Amino acid sequence: MSTSYLIRGAALLGGERSDLLLADGVIAAAGPDAAAQATADAITLDGEGLVALPGLVDLHTHLREPGREDAETVYSGTRAAALGGFTCVHAMANTDPVADTAGVVEQVWRLGNEAGWAEVRPVGAVTVGLDGEHLAELGAMADSAARVRVFSDDGKCVWDPVLMRRALEYVKAFDGVIAQHAQEPRLTEGALMHEGVVSAELGLTGWPAVAEEAVIARDVLLAEHVGSRIHICHLSTAGSVDIVRWAKARGIDVTAEVTPHHLILTDESVRGYDPQFKVNPPLRTAADVAAVRAGLADGTIDIVATDHAPHAAQDKDCEFAAAAFGMTGLETALSVVAETMVNDDANDFGWADVARVMSTAPARIGRVAGQGGALRVGEPANLTLVDPDARWTVDPARLRTASDNTPFAGRELPTRVVATFWRGAATVLDGEPQPDGAR
Repeated sequence: MSTSYLIRGAALLGGERSDLLLADGVIAAAGPDAAAQATADAITLDGEGLVALPGLVDLHTHLREPGREDAETVYSGTRAAALGGFTCVHAMANTDPVADTAGVVEQVWRLGNEAGWAEVRPVGAVTVGLDGEHLAELGAMADSAARVRVFSDDGKCVWDPVLMRRALEYVKAFDGVIAQHAQEPRLTEGALMHEGVVSAELGLTGWPAVAEEAVIARDVLLAEHVGSRIHICHLSTAGSVDIVRWAKARGIDVTAEVTPHHLILTDESVRGYDPQFKVNPPLRTAADVAAVRAGLADGTIDIVATDHAPHAAQDKDCEFAAAAFGMTGLETALSVVAETMVNDDANDFGWADVARVMSTAPARIGRVAGQGGALRVGEPANLTLVDPDARWTVDPARLRTASDNTPFAGRELPTRVVATFWRGAATVLDGEPQPDGAR
């Protein structure tokens, strides 16, 4: 018999306070009926001062398994996800072997089920081996047990417009989406950081904003021509926001994401040559940060996605030029969004908006049933409880991801995840992972 939970007095999406009864994998009752229907052995949780959100959904996670288990595994990555309030993550395809066949995506999907911390939805590669030359087995991955609906060569751009057009045409048959890593390779050869005043002063090869913007402009026009869905990964510049805003006004079926680190960090962080601030796309200017915040607030940018990119110590503990691109983010994402969007008076952005950009919209884009739903009776019990008044200091040694390459080490952040429930089972209680996850 599964354990049931009675949550007393939590603020649903930051608004009305209500009791919730979680039983048999669903929200069994809400409001005054919840306590009346709870059995004697139900575990009661005090929700006073807490905000209840639907379980967070990440459309952009690197779990590294198979191939780089020294950096992360499906188990360690999904455990970190649960601690960050996530009940579903999309595992990117740049593994070894690449997730470009039905066999590999099914392996990742099964590892997620066995881990028991969160739902794992594999992202299939667009091209074989991420080589940008031949389409991967898109249809076979879509028809597999993993039910792949998102395809991306993330880490590499699908640079060939003919191949991109074919991919967009192909995924229409099963309502899939191509998630593009917008980086014109010829404009970013040897680039290490954003091209601008700081890169010139530091003597580091710059990465111009136009390298991202040119690909986005091309691909939204291709999506319009084909009549297919296009998703823009980790948008980072003011010009990119403008292009997506224009495309949406034109009726193009485009969605876009921004990472937490692009909401808060700028290229000024690179002045110390610390490899923890080396990321793809690079940290941009303060004007770009302001633009992506505004774009997220007004709906131009649809979602926040972590781009959680763990790396083994030897890949980051080296000189800046040789270090790998990427930052971890699953355990800090919600706190960064709280600081930059909810707690910033410049934005009209509340907890209902957090639910929209970190749960409902990513579940819709990824076509994930049972995730990102409303907190109402009959819905799957995928939810998280957060303390909006708590503050905590990021200690890399205490994070549960297998790698410690966080850019927020030593930084105090607001909002703490108190509990996470996946399929009605507690994966996190009192801020600690439960021994067996949701298994």
